[in-house]
Amino acid sequence: MPNWLLPENIADVLPSEARKIEELRRRMLDNFRLYGYEMVMPPLLEYLESLLTGAGQDTDLRTFKLVDQLSGRTLGIRADMTTQVARIDAHLLNRDSVTRLCYAGSVLHTRPSGLHATREPLQIGAEIYGHAGLEADAEIQELALASLALAGIGKVRLDLCHVGVLRAIIANDEKAAKQAAQLFGLLEAKDIPGLHILTKDYLPATRDALLALPGLYGDIEVIARARKALPALPGIAQALDELQALVQLAGEANITIDLADLRGYHYHSGVMFAAYVPGLPNAVVRGGRYDHVGEAFGRARPATGFSMDLRELARLMPGAERKPAIRAPWGTEAGLREKIAELRRAGEIVIQSLPGHENDQDEFDCDRAVELSNGNWIIKNLG
Repeated sequence: MPNWLLPENIADVLPSEARKIEELRRRMLDNFRLYGYEMVMPPLLEYLESLLTGAGQDTDLRTFKLVDQLSGRTLGIRADMTTQVARIDAHLLNRDSVTRLCYAGSVLHTRPSGLHATREPLQIGAEIYGHAGLEADAEIQELALASLALAGIGKVRLDLCHVGVLRAIIANDEKAAKQAAQLFGLLEAKDIPGLHILTKDYLPATRDALLALPGLYGDIEVIARARKALPALPGIAQALDELQALVQLAGEANITIDLADLRGYHYHSGVMFAAYVPGLPNAVVRGGRYDHVGEAFGRARPATGFSMDLRELARLMPGAERKPAIRAPWGTEAGLREKIAELRRAGEIVIQSLPGHENDQDEFDCDRAVELSNGNWIIKNLG
């Protein structure tokens, strides 16, 4: 095997693509800042028990593990930054007020999360802590859609769900509550025959509601159908009201509601959403409410947020245009060096030609040149 080959689903990012990703990262972080989000930088490595606290089995399976030679304890390489940021809010910042945090950095997965997905996503996201109301969910949804708009993506399908529906249905049925994990798997797969078998000994009202969930999929009219098909429980009514409010705030996004799409059921505690865009088979954004995670770090805090993979998103963007640049000769003459420094201070890209070499770079278009004319260094436009 050639020693330059990389592991499966791991790839280098070359200059043009790296510039697209970095410019998009800067635009998104600057936009987060305009909403009042403070940036944090969690570590790449943590003790495994801290890294997986409140994260669920899926994160455990996706996490690379190794032994720390200093302590002998097991470390994990982060597969997701959300729980790390929740730890920072709950354990380090320890604020009583609403806290808005954002982050951007690489994560590593033991297996790709979807078709053609990388195992080294560049994750960026935003979280709100300290407010349990729908207002925080609405802001996070707005910010997620605004982030996609910054990438030039206008056609977005926003899938909404709410874990409160299932939890309200099974809360008063002891057998159903004990089999919540099995129900979750069958509903996610829309396995109606399997649901018929599993629910045969449930309370009739519980069974009817569970069998109705896989069919409650579509546009906003699903909410009206759900109000008729599901029992009139306070938890269900609240969940449907929240979904309806978020649909009305979704702007031009194409909305679908799927009350059986419960990916992240064990992690989330309320509204969940995923954004899909043309050209990608996987959700480009995932988010929702996860109020219980901070409790695992010793401080219960309402929380909602979203994250996305910048590398995957950049694949949808057109190729980066070459940047205008200025070519300058190599030299130590004081006037030349001052001219180059002046141009760079003004934000211009100045590339000095090394002796014996011509510049041939895909990233830059040298449309001007620094030349000596009548004892002065001037800028000359190149035809």
